Amino acid sequence: MSLIGDLNARQLIWLSGYLAGLAGGDSGVAPIPERADGGPAVTILFGSQTGNGEELARLLADRARGHGYQPAVKDMADYKKSALKQEKHLLVIVSTHGEGDPPDTALELHEFIHSKRAPDLKDLNYAVLALGDTSYEHFCQTGRDFDERLTALGATRIHDRKDCDVDYEADAAEWMEGVLTKLEPMLQVSVPAMSGGGTMTGVAGTAPKWSKKNPFQAPMLERINLNGRGSGKQTLHIELSLEDSGLRYAPGDAIGVLPTNRPDLVFAVIEALGEDPEGTVNTASGSCALRQALTAQYDITTLTRPLLQRYVEKGAAPELETLLEDANHRKLMQWVEGRDLLDLLQTWPLPELKGQDLVDLLRRLPPRLYSIASSLAAHPDEAHITVAVVQYDSNGRQRSGVCSNYLADLDEDATVPVYIHENRQFRLPDDPAVPVIMIGPGTGVAPFRAFLEEREAHGGSGPNWLFYGDRHFTTDFMYQTELLKLYRDGILSKFNVAFSRDQPAKRYVQHVMQEEAAELYRWLEEGANLYVCGDAKQMAPAVHETLVDVVAAQSGRNREAAEDYVKQLIKAKRYQRDTY
Repeated sequence: MSLIGDLNARQLIWLSGYLAGLAGGDSGVAPIPERADGGPAVTILFGSQTGNGEELARLLADRARGHGYQPAVKDMADYKKSALKQEKHLLVIVSTHGEGDPPDTALELHEFIHSKRAPDLKDLNYAVLALGDTSYEHFCQTGRDFDERLTALGATRIHDRKDCDVDYEADAAEWMEGVLTKLEPMLQVSVPAMSGGGTMTGVAGTAPKWSKKNPFQAPMLERINLNGRGSGKQTLHIELSLEDSGLRYAPGDAIGVLPTNRPDLVFAVIEALGEDPEGTVNTASGSCALRQALTAQYDITTLTRPLLQRYVEKGAAPELETLLEDANHRKLMQWVEGRDLLDLLQTWPLPELKGQDLVDLLRRLPPRLYSIASSLAAHPDEAHITVAVVQYDSNGRQRSGVCSNYLADLDEDATVPVYIHENRQFRLPDDPAVPVIMIGPGTGVAPFRAFLEEREAHGGSGPNWLFYGDRHFTTDFMYQTELLKLYRDGILSKFNVAFSRDQPAKRYVQHVMQEEAAELYRWLEEGANLYVCGDAKQMAPAVHETLVDVVAAQSGRNREAAEDYVKQLIKAKRYQRDTY
């Protein structure tokens, strides 16, 4: 085991094909070059919002080289639609964003294959790996869309689509091996014997040893409540030390935190189950006490359809079985909202359910990602995050966000298990002279603090414009002193704020965008990059619609032409979103 622990991501893939824990880490490597030795061509096409799909595409490319193929890794944002008809072997890796939507980078291709212009693809062999989260209503919808549409266009599915939940590594590894094995007879290749050379050479040591399966224990340096006295919420600024870790990141990346469940909820679940907290259960990580498994390894706060279906199979719960019928989908979603595993056990108890049975039903406790709110250039060997502490009442009981409360409750001298989650889809422009527009209400301001620190540290000449919003000026103006200093010093060229509850009519960042419409459009016409970070459910769609409205009004375009303008911004990676 000590030998395996010292291997990097690609060495592990070569040795076992097992990707568990690797894709969630930060590879820190440059884009993979296409092989030029004439092997059979395979295109790996990815659509990714947060970077998981891109990382899997890169790992699949390494694996494909080991099978003797010539993989070409393509981002859907850069993919020429006309090339689709020429493809022979296409492997698609795509995530689902928000409520069943494609990632921003996949929008154009998704629309194209569903349009009348989509070509006949009878000569295409393909397979799809779909990434998603079973806690969302439209789980892996985009992957399903691609799979079904490619078949409808005449393409041949060579391997079943795999729909992956947040703990996707093992499923992804199995899919990769299955797909590449299916391709071997079609492309008349065989897996070469591994030697000391080949792909192994030159990659050893390029990937850090820290990942979500092996996190770095980062000492907490500082924890500050950013909200003032009288605020209706608590937002924490947390500073972590990365000293001696070797971890590096770029503005736009995220920190992955591995939390634990609250002890009071864990014991309440065990009590409802009627089991011994210290009773032994078998998990994917080995044997341990039931209490330990439910504390650190399994998700006990999220009720997903797969979990409920497996629960029904364990015993009689006729009301739940009825709720799971397709006709009652909306009622099921309403019941699940604001409830957790304890509610399930109390509402439909299964007397025969044992500790091991319960553990076998649950999905792994996923890490939480927080946009990094600092620049390494400004804070060497540190990473800062901005955390909204989630607490609310639902169905007669107080509920708590798993990771935010884990971080809020830690002792001041505690360490936090972390890794770097790279996100190449949310990056400052390479040219420091390019204007930057940032829209980040609430905790969405976090990556823009990093952007501004980075540009200040490197003396970037490009103007910077920030739209910031929250509830109240007096209690909720996060990073107020820092941001106002950046404005006074000229790092922030323009700074607009919107405090929604400081006047009778709520005022959000999209209202300020309308007020600044002429200037906003002028910046876009002069080549500015636009970034949005924050709530995916309401804020991001509202900002997007406002952006289209601004373009239409200021340019004289009709609605369709304005939407096309915004799509071109996305395609050129001048409009990037990091939403949650």
